[in-house]
This record gives sequence, structure tokens and C-alpha cells, in this order.
Amino acid sequence: MKTTRDIVKELQNCYGGFWRYPEVVDYYYLVNPYFPPTELADEFKKEFFNLLIQYPSGMRVNSELAARNFGVDASMIVVGNGASELISSLMKTVKGKAGFAYPSFEEYPNRLPVARRVPFYVKDKDFRYTVDDIIEFYGAQENHVEALTIVNPDNPSGNIIPRQDMLRLIGWAESCGVRLFIDESFIDFADEPYTLIDSGLLAEHPNLSVIKSISKAYGVPGLRLGVLASGDEEMISWMKKDVAIWNINSFAEFYMQIAPKYTEQFKTAYSKFKQERNRFFAALQKYEFLRVLPTQANYFLAEVLPPYTTVELACRLYESQKVLVKDCSTKKAFEGKQYIRITIRTEEDNNRFLSGLEAMKQ
Repeated sequence: MKTTRDIVKELQNCYGGFWRYPEVVDYYYLVNPYFPPTELADEFKKEFFNLLIQYPSGMRVNSELAARNFGVDASMIVVGNGASELISSLMKTVKGKAGFAYPSFEEYPNRLPVARRVPFYVKDKDFRYTVDDIIEFYGAQENHVEALTIVNPDNPSGNIIPRQDMLRLIGWAESCGVRLFIDESFIDFADEPYTLIDSGLLAEHPNLSVIKSISKAYGVPGLRLGVLASGDEEMISWMKKDVAIWNINSFAEFYMQIAPKYTEQFKTAYSKFKQERNRFFAALQKYEFLRVLPTQANYFLAEVLPPYTTVELACRLYESQKVLVKDCSTKKAFEGKQYIRITIRTEEDNNRFLSGLEAMKQ
């Protein structure tokens, strides 16, 4: 007979597909709990059969759609089957060493052999770091890299670098001959959101590449959509040939076609999200076995304290509420300490999560 621990591990190793398990409350993956609206879903329902039986357009048309959505020239942007496809393609263009801040989203460093990774381990107890920290570390001759990746806000810490500081980092990287890869998949959840996907900025700094997952902010992970924008048009052209022909499906293309109509609903969703993040964060503070860090994203990083471990906490939450959380304790830079990442969902779901924690109070 399977134990709870076996079930939790099995679900975590599914990497999604949780529609097969309708009882599971997914606090493992990261989406927008208040978007998309039902009106957008209704458009998909209306067009479902046509989308099902029709081929999608090729890269040229989809680049034009993405360019319209993000306000850049089509020659500056490439569409991916999720950001993960673009990350894989982008990292192929790195021939030397590359820098990565830890803890962070490990899909980027995992594309390179260990010998070519130059890690910057964040030592702050809350995993906060600044542009000055990055410049000091990678400015040292022994840490020089060809490329540097920054996830902003960072996953899983929720640390953010403000726009003005990021512009300073772009300038520093350019002066040092460093290619800068900025992943801003979670920037829409920040208190002061901004984007570096700007045609003028990208044209002025061709060393800059900006990656954005559509899944996270827009709540449509099933569509598998991501974009990468850069003023390095030669690289963009190469990436368009590197990814598969018809790399996105008709449903993903249709989303890009209709998304601009829902700009106001997205702003409303952000406002609701921010209120719930503040409420949920305050409610989590009363549990002495969790040290929950503030965030500028749609998740919290939390240290699990005695008497629990991450595995025990995950099993208890699943047993009582069918809640599935992500164990981050194996990530680099945690030095054996126990950490989980808590997705921020709707008030109803978050109250269910809190009920699970309440049952664990001693």
C-alpha cells in the first residue's frame, strides 16, 4: 500500500497534469489566480472545434502577434512553446562561462555543464540581493562570465531589482562585454511592475535578452507560451530557426490574437491578487513552524522550522487538505535547511491551506 509520502512524491514527479487528480489543490505550480476571465474562456469554447482541426500559423505570423502584444518589432521577438523552449535555445548561444544567482530557477544553469557555471550564492538570510552585489561579484576578474542570468523577481525567493537599478546593470554588463539575460516572468505581480521589453531599450543594448513566460502572469500554463525579446536580431533570427516549425499550437496562437482585448481585466486581476497576497502573508505569520519571507511575486518562500521538516509538512498538508506544495530544500544555496515554496491562490484556496496549517499547531 502506498504511503502519503509515496503519493506526494509521485504527484510531484508528474510535473503537472493535475486535471487527472481533481482532489489535489495545486500549491506547487505558479499561475495567476484571478486571470484569465470567463469571457476569454468563452471565446475559446466558441472557437474550440475550428482551433482543434486547423493548423497554427508559422513563426512569422506568431512573431507579429507577439510583437503587437509587447510593443516591439517582430524582428526583435521569438515565440516559444513555453519559456522553457526558449531557455533551451538561448543557452545554446552561450559558448563560454555563464553566471547565475542561487537560489534561483535552475532551468537556466541546467542547460550548461557544471564547469561552465559561475554561481553567485546569496548569503543574506532572506535571500535578498542587489545590483551592487551582482556587480561586485562578477566584476572580479576570477568570476568574469560571457553571459549572466537574472530572474526578476527571483524564483523562489521573490527578491526584486527595481527598474533603475536594472538599467544600471544593463549598462555595466555592456561595458564589460557580458550578455545579460533577464527573466521577468513574475514582474507583473510586483508592487511596481515594469518591463524591459521595450524596442528603444533593446535596440540600444543588443547585449540584453528578456524572457517572459505567459503562463505565470496570465494564468494559462496549459497553452505553453513564452516570448524572448532582444535587440540582437541575428540571434533572434537564429532562434526562430532553432525551435521547431509550428512550435506553438492553434490554441496558443488564438490566445495571442485575442489577449489585447482583456487588458483592463488583467489590471483588475492584479489589484485583486495584490490584496490577497497581503492578506495571506499576514495570516501565515502566526505559525511558529514557518518563517515566511516577503515577496514581489505570486509565491512565498518559507523556511520550515522544528518540529517539522519539509517532507513532514508536505505530507500533513496533503493528508488533511489534499494540498500539494513544492519542497525547495534540495536547491543550491539553502545549505541543507528546510524550505518550501507556497503558491498564492484565491482567498478560498488559501483559507484551505491555512486550515491545514492550523491542524498542525501544537
